[in-house]
Amino acid sequence: MHLGRRLLAGGIAVASALGALSATAGEFPERAMTIVVPFAPGGSIDVIARLLGKGMSDRLGQPVVIENKSGAAGVTGADFAAKASPDGYTMVLATSSSIAIMPHLMAKLPFDPRTDLEPITLVARVQELLVTHAGSGIASARELAAGAKAEPGKLTYGSAGVGGITHLAGELFKREAGIDMVHVPYRGSAPAVVDLLAGRITASILDNTAFLQHVRAGTLKPLMVPSQTRLALLPDVPTASEAGFPSVLSDNWNALDVAASVPADVRAKLHAAATAALRSKDVADAIAAQGGTASPSTRAELATFAAGERARWETVVRSANVKLE
Repeated sequence: MHLGRRLLAGGIAVASALGALSATAGEFPERAMTIVVPFAPGGSIDVIARLLGKGMSDRLGQPVVIENKSGAAGVTGADFAAKASPDGYTMVLATSSSIAIMPHLMAKLPFDPRTDLEPITLVARVQELLVTHAGSGIASARELAAGAKAEPGKLTYGSAGVGGITHLAGELFKREAGIDMVHVPYRGSAPAVVDLLAGRITASILDNTAFLQHVRAGTLKPLMVPSQTRLALLPDVPTASEAGFPSVLSDNWNALDVAASVPADVRAKLHAAATAALRSKDVADAIAAQGGTASPSTRAELATFAAGERARWETVVRSANVKLE
């Protein structure tokens, strides 16, 4: 009997220990996580993802790995994350292009950003610049519009590719100004800047970081910040409203999303870690150095914001009759 009682007690103790172990072993996260960046390494979104990943890693106690999956203006990477295992270990830094613009341009988007991705938080806004080359003689956005009206179809603007926000921002400017300029798409920002510096295109709208060193060197002339606020790094450049084109608002933005079926408690942990990182001075300052603004939000705020952006860019796509080439 004594032996039986000892065995029973031992069994209860072992069961209790195993129960405690299983309760803690299932806590998220137990291993490294991944943030998918839907563009090539080296750009501002890649840098922002790495800053966010480090901040989240510090708070969650597990590594956060950055994985670049570029293609289709960000759709390839977003689609990968949408179809990943719904356990919260794969996130994506989705962009305005991939979840607000491309749904209106691709006949068969491989995922539905409204139902296949779950919002975690807005991460950052990156203001753009409307810029011309120093030798153009154009001193303002109004002068650019006047020149385009005087010679319809002669002036050109470059973008980082068909269907992206830098393309649609140019179409928005054309619509607001009532002008005809020829769109010249490039494979990314860098070649567009090269041709702009050489005077082979008249103007371009790109993320401000693509232009900053050239503006400071005097080889490019900034005409307007297509945003509601001035750019802190170039405080003398007027906003869209100040320049006379109040509806030309094209802040680039990115948001942290996960697959739609990720459990609510895991999403809550990711949200807490991400927003805490974005509110920290070191991460916010580092994002500001990239020409962006850390913009943590609630999940509901992000969902509402993304829906509004989809509706706004749908109007631009339709009115400009933009089609993928």
